[in-house]
Amino acid sequence: MEITVALPEDIAQRTDPAREALEALAIEGYRSRALTAYQVRRLLGFETRYQLDGFLKANNVWEHAYSLEDFEQDRRTLEQLRKTHPTAEPRE
Repeated sequence: MEITVALPEDIAQRTDPAREALEALAIEGYRSRALTAYQVRRLLGFETRYQLDGFLKANNVWEHAYSLEDFEQDRRTLEQLRKTHPTAEPRE
């Protein structure tokens, strides 16, 4: 998909306004959890997670905190795995 945006002339004179807008979209999408890290990586054309981590760090964007909802989802997944693989022993 291609999106066209009309920019005021002074903003359009910047070095690469299209890339700046794309990066701003990616940053906000990641911060708001509308985009996953993988989606941001694809959007910005990064080949590795290391490149994405550097970009996020340079823009003061940090990994999402592990929330109670994340924990509950992991707990449900673990329960489902135990049901489908009842002989598997937990690691200590």
